[in-house]
This record gives sequence, C-alpha cells and structure tokens, in this order.
Amino acid sequence: MIYQTPDLAKRALAAPSGCSALSWSAEDGSHFWGRNLDFNRLAEGTAMTFSPRGTVYHTRGCELEHSADAATRRTARFASLGVGILLPPAVPVLYEGVNERGLMGGQLYYRGFASYADEARPGTLAVQPPFFVSHCLSQCETVGEVARLIEKDVSFVSVPLLGAVPPLHWSFSDRTGETIVVEPDADGVRVYRNTIGVMTNSPGYGWHRTNLLNYAGLRDLDYDGASLGGEKQPQCFSGSGAQGLPGDWSSPSRFVRLAFLRQHAAQGRTEEEAAVRMLRLMESAAFPLGAVRVSEPGEPTALDAGVVPFDYTVYTAIYCAESLRAYWTTYDSPRVRSAGLAPLLGRAAPAQFPLAHPADFLDLTE
Repeated sequence: MIYQTPDLAKRALAAPSGCSALSWSAEDGSHFWGRNLDFNRLAEGTAMTFSPRGTVYHTRGCELEHSADAATRRTARFASLGVGILLPPAVPVLYEGVNERGLMGGQLYYRGFASYADEARPGTLAVQPPFFVSHCLSQCETVGEVARLIEKDVSFVSVPLLGAVPPLHWSFSDRTGETIVVEPDADGVRVYRNTIGVMTNSPGYGWHRTNLLNYAGLRDLDYDGASLGGEKQPQCFSGSGAQGLPGDWSSPSRFVRLAFLRQHAAQGRTEEEAAVRMLRLMESAAFPLGAVRVSEPGEPTALDAGVVPFDYTVYTAIYCAESLRAYWTTYDSPRVRSAGLAPLLGRAAPAQFPLAHPADFLDLTE
C-alpha cells in the first residue's frame, strides 16, 4: 500500500528534491561511491558522523519521539562514517556513508513512486525508510548481503519520522565494484544488481536505463565537420561528439550526463587523484543556487535549518571502500575536506565533524 501521512507530512513530502549518486574507481583498484545532496534545506545538526560498533538503535520508532519499538532493537556489528545526524540520546542516523568492511551507499528521493507497507511481512524486521542506510551499514559487509537482507529479512513500513514519511530509494556499492539500486515500488521492492553505477531521482532505475537509448549516438570524439548544400563546414569548436547531451537539472538529464561521464571520463591513477576527478564529475549534476526554484517548498520539520526557496547542491560527499575515507565539499566552500573511519574504530561513542566551513582562500601574494 502506498504510504499514508498526515497533512503536514504530505506537504513536506511534496517538496521536490534532487540528488545524484555515482560509483567510480581508480586505476589502482580503489572503489568509490558518492552523491550530491540537492535540497532547499538541511536538518540542523547534520555533520560527518561516526557510528561505532555496538551502537544500539531501533529500526522502527525512536526515543526522541518516545516511539521506539522494542522488537526492532538492534546492535551494530560494524562501525560506519557518513553524513547524518544524532537523534537523542546519541543514535547516529546516516543519509549515506561507508562501513569498516567497505560497504558504501545512501538514500535519494524517489518522489511519486516510493511505496511502503502499513505493517511488516510476517517474520521480517520493520524498517522505517530513513533508518535503512544506517541499518545496512551496521549489519552488512557487501551489496550481496544488502540484497539478501531485503529479500528475506526486512520490510519497509510507512511510519512517520518527525512528521514525515520520506519517499526514498537507495544505492549501494562495495569493494567488488558492483553497484545495486533498491526501489520500493507499488508492486514490490525491486533490487537491481550490477547496475551502470548511476542513480538520480524519479522515475525508477529501469526507466532511466531504457532512456539511455535516446542518447546512443553520444561519444567522446569530436566530429570532423559537416557538408551542407555542397559546402563543407570544417570543425571550429570542441565537444561536438556530445551534442544532444541534456544540460538541465531534471533527474533524467542528470542520469544521462553522469552515465556518459562514467563511461568516458579519465579515472585517475591513485585514490587522491580519482577522488578529485570524481568530485569534478559530480559538479556536472550540481544545482547552482538560484537556478532551481521549487514550486512546493514544503513545511520544514523541527530540525530543519537554512530553508531557501531553491533546491541547490548543499554538499557533495564521496567515500572510498578501501581506505574508508570520506571526502566532501559544500556549496559555500569548495575546498575538499576529508575524514577517515579507520582512526576512529577504537572509539566507543559517536562523534561528529563539521560539514560546513566558511569559504577560505589561499592568497599567494602574502
């Protein structure tokens, strides 16, 4: 059954939101997964967040809302690091991240298509959609385990969190390089294995994949020129091989652009070089502030801060499965920040690192 929500949540869920996800690799064998978060707000307290082994959490309800379902109480097998918040008393909820086994992934909006059950299937664990990333990173080592978890062990339920049931779908990748897409549709939960490594927003992954046939003529090689009316027009600019590549910020256009770049862009020899190049690729799908005015901005929740009338790329974060490092930029500070999961593994308590920083400039004349 499609989720049912109170009026406030319906207005919040009606807010359009864009996001893009991409898996990538370096010539040295490093594997990456990353995303743009495109929205008109960010929950207060959002930061790069460390979730330690042994974290106790619930997959349905939470102590903040006095709704924690004791039957869904779990303990994290693995530590993880990613962008998220700490729900009181100190429970990390990640939007995306990497765990100590190199599993990476995150959630993106799936507006108009996401469908959740009212109750869990018999014998399965009820999971509120916003808790699914944290649950997978806490319990799974590979994308294969995520797929088996969905098939046998969990059910997505339409229980509001902070007054809303967000429409989500998910992408995960690991050290094998395989990337899967998980979509809860009206006719069931679909798990796409061995995808092309790109995900944006609605429609579903299958539609986006078929839509790529409309751009089969795109290539990275310039065309030599054209002969029209017996007159030859020589080439006078670069980039003609990609003529017809869509340039707007809609979900279908971003999917096509990232699929083209994933096929043709140079990887980078090392983790650091590949990380920088991947961040550049994500810029091709980024929303400039002021270019995407939202028609239904939605009602902010109690945790939302900095609401503006535009969707924009609030941050870009990418993760490496081998080094367990996160790299990120924010809209107001393009300097690349980094944090590592490995040095944190001995900690028993959650930790957070600031996501946003003031813009800083390197003045070479000083």
